[in-house]
Amino acid sequence: MDPDLSRLDAFLEEAGADAYLVQAGGDDSNQRYLSGFSAPDPFVTLYTGEVRLLVSTLEYGRAARTARAESVERLSEYGHREKIDEYGEAEGGHRTLAAFLEAHDAASVVVPDDFPVGTADGLRDLGFEVTADEEDVLASIRATKTDEEVEHVREAQRANEAAMARAEELIGGADVEDGTLVHEGESLTSEFVKQEIEITLLRHGCNLDEAIVACGADAADPHDRGSGPLSAGEPIIVDIFPQSKATGYFADMTRTFCVGDPSETVREWYDLTLEAQEAALETIEAGVSGSDVHDAVCDVYEDAGLPTLRADESAETGFIHTTGHGVGLDIHEFPRVSEQDNELQAGHVVTVEPGLYDPEVGGVRIEDLVVVTEEGHENLTDYEKRLRL
Repeated sequence: MDPDLSRLDAFLEEAGADAYLVQAGGDDSNQRYLSGFSAPDPFVTLYTGEVRLLVSTLEYGRAARTARAESVERLSEYGHREKIDEYGEAEGGHRTLAAFLEAHDAASVVVPDDFPVGTADGLRDLGFEVTADEEDVLASIRATKTDEEVEHVREAQRANEAAMARAEELIGGADVEDGTLVHEGESLTSEFVKQEIEITLLRHGCNLDEAIVACGADAADPHDRGSGPLSAGEPIIVDIFPQSKATGYFADMTRTFCVGDPSETVREWYDLTLEAQEAALETIEAGVSGSDVHDAVCDVYEDAGLPTLRADESAETGFIHTTGHGVGLDIHEFPRVSEQDNELQAGHVVTVEPGLYDPEVGGVRIEDLVVVTEEGHENLTDYEKRLRL
């Protein structure tokens, strides 16, 4: 994938800077996007209109083969060891980086807002101009996905759907004993379902730090991961957000299930949440603000007499989060689908995840992943929505 960095060129020109500088590990999304390379330890990417990398000897061969860079150079080419011996670890490292910048005529650099402050100060002490990028320009650029990036997200979502199917199989196939779900003679727990989700994702080439399998009162907290035995007759929220090992791109999906008969309130909430999600999906298209999409969800809930944060910012029940967020190399990235005004553009990949929560009832959330198009959206999620299993 060759990203369009013309906006970064314009940003640097407007800032009057020579280059954009990133010092981070390959798990940093801006680093991975700009360099096309991933490594466990921090390395340096310099953008001057061309991408140039500075890496350790350990990473040099792989970076030279796989990075999306005009040049890849080693620390040793700038006398790194000698500088460390003479000036110590910190200052020696700053002087090595300074020599690299000088070699590429980068006297003034813009850096991400979370750039290491020690490195920034060290470069300033050596006469370089270092300015923080408070606009997070790379995050804005990353938000508009190429067709190839959309395909990466789609592939991660297919793995996600396989994992959701495994979770549904376990929950829907469980026996019920005294109101508790039972699998192979043992209580079916949140922990076991999450383990099976992780195993399925590993088999499909994805990582998952954690998932949400939350039942009853646990499901009333949108970010409670869930624990303990799962119960019949109560809503079970399953939220899975894996990352592809090969590409680094995430997917995200939520479904709410109930074994047996849900309460009348849960049934009403589920139908309302489907209606709210459909209203949001109908609103999405290029040029529309994410706040308009969020408003469409709030309208449905408020018309039904349920609290939202839009109506009451201190609300603790009802719709107590935003409608969605961008997904890509980060699981949460620009743009937001919230009360904030930000124009959706073709190529943005966002979640649409309305939900309702109350500890006395539980929680209901339904989440799809879509790519914004000029005339609407394409839903990347191909998974049935049904409450009762």
